[in-house]
Amino acid sequence: MNNSIVVLGTQWGDEGKGKIVDLLSQEADAVVRFQGGHNAGHTLVIDGQKTVLHLIPSGILQPDVECFIGNGVVLSLKALRNEIEKLEAKGVEVRSRIRISPACAIIMPWHEMLDRAREEARGDRAIGTTCRGIGPAYEDKVARRGLRTSDLIDPENLGEKIEHILDFHNFVLTERFGMEPLSIEAMVAEALELGAYFADQVADVSGRLYELRDAGKRVMFEGAQGSLLDIDHGTYPYVTSSNTTIGGVCTGAGIGPDAIDYVLGITKAYVTRVGGGPFPTELFDQNGERLARRGAEFGATTGRPRRCGWLDAVALRRMVRLNGVSGFCVTKLDVLDGFEEIKICTAYRLNGELLDAPPLDSHSWGDLEPVYESFPGWSESSRGVTSLDKLPQNARNYLKTMEKMCGAPVHIVSTGPERSENIIIQYPYDL
Repeated sequence: MNNSIVVLGTQWGDEGKGKIVDLLSQEADAVVRFQGGHNAGHTLVIDGQKTVLHLIPSGILQPDVECFIGNGVVLSLKALRNEIEKLEAKGVEVRSRIRISPACAIIMPWHEMLDRAREEARGDRAIGTTCRGIGPAYEDKVARRGLRTSDLIDPENLGEKIEHILDFHNFVLTERFGMEPLSIEAMVAEALELGAYFADQVADVSGRLYELRDAGKRVMFEGAQGSLLDIDHGTYPYVTSSNTTIGGVCTGAGIGPDAIDYVLGITKAYVTRVGGGPFPTELFDQNGERLARRGAEFGATTGRPRRCGWLDAVALRRMVRLNGVSGFCVTKLDVLDGFEEIKICTAYRLNGELLDAPPLDSHSWGDLEPVYESFPGWSESSRGVTSLDKLPQNARNYLKTMEKMCGAPVHIVSTGPERSENIIIQYPYDL
């Protein structure tokens, strides 16, 4: 039996993690976010009603699940409060069920201003961030000058800390970008107000997670973004600012590796990417347009259109190894319905040399030429199918090929956006 499950994206994000976390949290006791910020968006569709979550763990829609925001998250408390109020307006109880680590780095207005100003200054070399202050907040955390959740509930020392931080950031804002300086008094007032609002939610997340494990409870760790956006292992510098891979679970939630029983790798049946950066299998033809249209490929957080391409088995195989993936959940298989031919990238060509693994230097990613293997598609519909033997034969063949090429078994197949539209081959908790 697996009591601790990690749900990770194995591509460039937007793989459909939110739906699967919601599905599996029906039998979980707790769900944990361990990295990222409100630059991530998880879309859940239940009985035709769409809910988009950014910071709150997807288990919140299950009434008895405890939800945790771990220390690895950079937290916009304004965004979190807005999200809470929207859910509670729909009758979802949130504040009594969510706990926030006192060690979360806090996103403040100067982070958002810096993020936006930098992207504009980069021009054609813009990374494609969401301009929500994520990167600058992580920078302050590493530079040891950031605010943490615990600081906002310590009124006695907060003013001095913000004054010290703004002495640095106001210089950058005014001298580098020609912007107006931020008022220390206004920033202190905002931080105090947010600290008072969330004071009852701040708790020892790591300690509670071990209490749950010792009691034999089921805990799920919910990743944001995808593995190829990892700050260390992704297509740097076109990455996010946190560790989206398996190591981020331990550091971002405060647990040891022995507390992880199973890793579910969420993988689209094709690949998408938002923002800038290399994308070896990106399609610029009618196939790419068709994937985008049928897959409704627009970012849950930003609304930006996603770039689309064929499945990249080379990159996926590397992420399977890096994350220790126990099994795949393949999402959006139904988007491939009706394609006469489907391709999978099986190798790269770089300067005439054939590669069976991604290059280690990030610069070479942009020069990769994909080498494809073609497979027959299927004309029958897979939408809403809930049994493997009801899938079109060529769809089953495609899944078997994915397993062979990428090095992990397929345990779940998502055949539509609804919570009920899945094929459960092996249930992660039962393995």
